[in-house]
Amino acid sequence: MISLKVHKVSKFVKFSLTLGTFYFINFSLCFCQDHKTDSLISVIKNAKEDTNKIVSILLLADRFYIKDEYHSTDSLDRMALALSQKLGYKKGSVKAYISQANICISQGNYAEASKYLNQAMDIAKETGYTKGIATIYGDMGNISYYQGKYPDALKNYIESEKIYEKMKDNRGMGAQLGNIGLINYAEENYPEAIKNQLQGIVMDSLAGNVFARENAYGNIGNVYYAQAKYDNALRYYTRSLAISKEIGDIQGSALMYEGMGVICQDEGKYNDALKYFTEDMKIVKQIGDKMGIANSYQYSGRVLTKLKRYAEAKNNIDSAIMLAKEINNKPTLLNAYAGRMYIDTANSDYKAAFTDYKYYIACHDSLKNEENTKKIVSEQMNYEFDKKQAAEKAEQDKKDAIAAADKKKQNIITILVAIGLCLVLVFSGLLFSRFRITQRQKVIIEKQKAVVEEKNKEVTDSITYAKRLQDAILPPLKLVKQYLPNSFLLYKPKDIVAGDFYWMEQTESALYIAAADCTGHGVPGAMVSVVCSNALNRTVKEFKITETGKILDKVRELVLETFEKSESNVQDGMDISLAAISRKSSVDSIEVQWSGAFNLLWYIHNGEMKEVPADKQPIGKTDKPLPFSTHNLKLQKGDTLYLLTDGYADQFGGPKGKKFKYKQLEQLIVANVQLTMDEQKSLLNETIENWKGNLEQVDDILIIGIRV
Repeated sequence: MISLKVHKVSKFVKFSLTLGTFYFINFSLCFCQDHKTDSLISVIKNAKEDTNKIVSILLLADRFYIKDEYHSTDSLDRMALALSQKLGYKKGSVKAYISQANICISQGNYAEASKYLNQAMDIAKETGYTKGIATIYGDMGNISYYQGKYPDALKNYIESEKIYEKMKDNRGMGAQLGNIGLINYAEENYPEAIKNQLQGIVMDSLAGNVFARENAYGNIGNVYYAQAKYDNALRYYTRSLAISKEIGDIQGSALMYEGMGVICQDEGKYNDALKYFTEDMKIVKQIGDKMGIANSYQYSGRVLTKLKRYAEAKNNIDSAIMLAKEINNKPTLLNAYAGRMYIDTANSDYKAAFTDYKYYIACHDSLKNEENTKKIVSEQMNYEFDKKQAAEKAEQDKKDAIAAADKKKQNIITILVAIGLCLVLVFSGLLFSRFRITQRQKVIIEKQKAVVEEKNKEVTDSITYAKRLQDAILPPLKLVKQYLPNSFLLYKPKDIVAGDFYWMEQTESALYIAAADCTGHGVPGAMVSVVCSNALNRTVKEFKITETGKILDKVRELVLETFEKSESNVQDGMDISLAAISRKSSVDSIEVQWSGAFNLLWYIHNGEMKEVPADKQPIGKTDKPLPFSTHNLKLQKGDTLYLLTDGYADQFGGPKGKKFKYKQLEQLIVANVQLTMDEQKSLLNETIENWKGNLEQVDDILIIGIRV
């Protein structure tokens, strides 16, 4: 099967599944230049023995761990543990034990890893180290997952996620939600698995975790592989491999070589597959990864079988079985028995093949049985029930507190009522008179309320009908997809009707598309949008103008002509980003014209984001109007255009309630340009919704993405 990457809150680890191999990414690490390592070594040598020195030792251990230098990592962990115990720094002891456990996990020594994690858990619970407890539950879940114990893994992942949720830790929540997504993958719920990874990308982007991209690309590629969409899978594996090499994650490189080899094997390219598995074997032997070695033996054995090199194949498969038994890795063992059964059959040793088949069935049943499936569903239900029960308990506690306060108040009221009874009798006549007046006022108010509600309904109905009229001027999304199949359109009006609108028109020479932002939003903005959209249509259809700059000049003329008929001094107009994609472009080069009024153009060429600035004047009344500029671009197949208004960048939100800003939007697009256009739209929508939170949307939002 293929190599997959999975979220984890501690270090890089690898494990096998029936259909895949996964590893986890460390959210606490940050990659630095070599001088940072030298600086840490200098601090460790010269610093006095305090908690700062322990932190420096653990950071240096992390750096060696990333490079799979386990011996150096272990020495530093032991140094940190000894100093933590000497100083009574229990948080340092927890981190050192977790680090040692991760080394054992990476080498397939799960029993030793569990021992370290249990020691860490005792200290973390004793000291109330909440984040440490969450990390340990996640690591325990990983060990269970590696051994095919999916219900136990799910239980630990859920415990970890609940703690991170209470801490409002986006990174931790994203990691464990991604791990819960592994259960969906194992149960072949592929749409949900992809959804989990996209949610992880969003949360990691908000948390600033750039290394999650390597993880997410590998995961998405593996889901595509499981659906036999090999081209998509290979595209994501290649991207993940590039990042692995860039950050020095050689274990991640091994996983991607393994995945590429499996794709070549499935497509019948056996010699290419053998080359990838050979590269994989070099790395896993170098780092002493027993599970990786077992997988590599199993995969190369299958390819050698296809090449009819049966003796070599059997040696590799037998080595895989022996090593998988040693580390109790059932998924790899399952695949290895299937491979040996094929070899024995090819050698006409049917008795041995039948024995292999029995082992295969026994292993398969232990991994995929009805009891496991029921336990998984039960854990998911218990998780939802626990959350609901906690909410109900909090609500009941609140009610009990209110009831106790009410009882105390009632005792006081009883005394006061006895004292004030005489006063009540005295004023009862006055109160009755006041009651009659109040009743008459209530009748009047209710009549006024009915009138207001009726007027409000009429206004709302009118605006809703206006939306139908405004929708009529917008090109249907079906038509946009017909002309631009590899595109997306993110359109989020602030109110029922909008000032932002998108426009498209086709001529014999070009396809015109625009993202426009009219003055204001709601009903005023919508009315201006009708005027501006009509001006665009007339300019292209009636006046036959084809150059984008001259189109904007004519549109400005028509808009001003419309508003000048009014006796009022109307200053309204629009900002716009207008592109013309030539229909006569060659196969290798696509000609695009573009002009803009305040709204800029972004396009990605050869993986690099470029910006074309707009003219700093609106389509409308201005003091010193100048002709609009026309920019001519020559793009290549695969380049991507982004036309947008200012609503996305100006949205308030995030932890400090600030604007999202263009810079952050640019970084988000560049980081995820390899995604399909539909996936980019989903990512952009989820990101702005998470950023906005409970705040109000401040403006209409419009982004158009086109991959040429």
